[in-house]
Amino acid sequence: MRNPTAAARPLLALLGLLLAAGCSAPGAPAAAARTPAATPAVHAAPGRNPAAARAARAAAFRRWGVPLLPPPPAPPAVKPVRTGGGQIPVVSRIPTTRKIVFVTFDDGAEKDPRFVQMMKDLRIPFTMFLTDDIIRNDYAFFKPLQALGNPIEDHTLSHPDLPTRSPARQRQEICEQQTRLTREYGVRPGLFRPPYGDYDAATRAAVRSCGGLRAIILWRESMQIKDVAFQDPGRRYHPGDIVLAHFRGPSELKGESMTAMVRNMLRSIAAQGFTVAPLEDYV
Repeated sequence: MRNPTAAARPLLALLGLLLAAGCSAPGAPAAAARTPAATPAVHAAPGRNPAAARAARAAAFRRWGVPLLPPPPAPPAVKPVRTGGGQIPVVSRIPTTRKIVFVTFDDGAEKDPRFVQMMKDLRIPFTMFLTDDIIRNDYAFFKPLQALGNPIEDHTLSHPDLPTRSPARQRQEICEQQTRLTREYGVRPGLFRPPYGDYDAATRAAVRSCGGLRAIILWRESMQIKDVAFQDPGRRYHPGDIVLAHFRGPSELKGESMTAMVRNMLRSIAAQGFTVAPLEDYV
């Protein structure tokens, strides 16, 4: 009588050759390596099923005293701000009909760990425009915020009023900050904000010459201590508005914390039925 194991050897060898060639036995699941893992969405808290993630998000907003903002809509297939045509666009409002605004934080003076925790909990997208003279005492503070999906962009080396400087000095302020931010954070900035919102033809030429910068970003609203300053006399947000805030603490906010300032800003946005979207998805 033949040994059953020996009799099965040719069949097993054939099956092994098929598997080595990337085939699978009929009815067997495909190899795990052939199924790419889903990439988690920027600003989404990974590792939870959708219902649990929604519940956790709602609880986080309650904990911070902020009305629940809808998640941002999917980004447009084509960015509405056209860049790369030789001219550097100057943008304070994104062309869109969606009820979204874009939150930005400037300078980097206040380095409040509670703000980092707030953003980890709420996952609000925002853009940071950082100045080297202000952040160099603690570059690392901004890395957890960047890791959440919030880009770091160029706001000059020393925060001068650029039109009062020579073209060569303007270029140094902008281009050298590009280099330093790339070195510290591993990503070359694509957007530039001039200090005080002041710029001239030399500024635009410098931005164009630095390599990688595609737009100058201004703003429509600015967050003060407790209230938002609107350009619109009706004190209304408009779809696509860019909102300016700062990394500021109690010494600049008359005793208020940065988290209280941000809470007031988000309440203002929610009260008018808007939500916050990532600026770089649109520019």
